[in-house]
Amino acid sequence: MLASLAGAGLLGALAWGPDLALGRYATPAGQPAPPAASAVWSAPPTGGSVAPGPDADPRPSPTAALLQAPGPVPSAGTGRFGFVREPGPVHGRSGRLHRFRVAVERGSGEDPTRFAAALDATLGDPRGWTAGGLRLQRVAPGAAHDFTIYLATAATAGRLCAAGGVDIRIGGRPYTSCRAGGQVVLNLDRWRLSVPEFVAARVPLERYRQYVINHEVGHALGHGHESCPGPGRAAPVMQTQTLGLRGCVANAWPYLGGRRYRGPQA
Repeated sequence: MLASLAGAGLLGALAWGPDLALGRYATPAGQPAPPAASAVWSAPPTGGSVAPGPDADPRPSPTAALLQAPGPVPSAGTGRFGFVREPGPVHGRSGRLHRFRVAVERGSGEDPTRFAAALDATLGDPRGWTAGGLRLQRVAPGAAHDFTIYLATAATAGRLCAAGGVDIRIGGRPYTSCRAGGQVVLNLDRWRLSVPEFVAARVPLERYRQYVINHEVGHALGHGHESCPGPGRAAPVMQTQTLGLRGCVANAWPYLGGRRYRGPQA
C-alpha cells in the first residue's frame, strides 16, 4: 500500500483558505483548542474501499519489508498546520456519517496528500470501522466535522495531547499518539519509526500505520481500550499495541472475518 501511495502525487499547490487565518479556531467549551492553521493543501481524489486481504495480515506488497521510514525524523515543527482542501469519498454504505478533517504540521517533512491517501485507504478498508454500520468521510477544512486527524511532530503532539488532558510521554519524551476531544493526534515519530516490538517482529510499517489510525479513530468513535485475549491470538485494535503486544499478534483491524473482534475491557 505504501508503494501505491507513493504515486499519489507531490505536494499540491498551497492555497490560503479564507477561514484559515493565522490565528486559532474557536473551540467548544471543554475541548482543547486546535493548533494554528497556516495553509491548505490540495489532495488528489481517491477511490472507494480497497479489497480485503487475509484477516489480521497485510496483503503482500513490494514494500512489505519496510519496517521504518528512511531518513531523519524532525522532533519539532513549526506548530502550524496545513489542512487538506478537497473532500474524500464516503466510506461505508449506511449508518451515521462521521466527517473528519486532515492536517499535517509544517516542518514535519510529510506530504499531506499522501497522508490523506493513507487515511482514506485505511478507513475505507472493509475490515475497518465502516463494517459496523457507519460511514466516514474526509471533508474540506471549512466544512462541518466531527473530528480532525493531525500528523504532528513529537513536540507538538505532546503539547496537543497534554492540552486535552492526555500525557503521551514515555521516559520524558512524547511517545504515543492520542485522541483528545475532537482531535486525533498521530505522532510523527511513531508514523515513521513504528515501535521496537513491531520492528523486532518484522511487522511492516504499513501495518503499524493502519493500526494507529484505526486505534485513535476508534477512540474518536467512542471505543475504549481492550486487552490481549490470549497468547498467540490477534491483538484487538483497541489494545495499546504501541506499548506492547503482551503475547498477542499485531493486528490493525477492528473486524476480522466480517465480525467485530474484541478483547477484554482494559
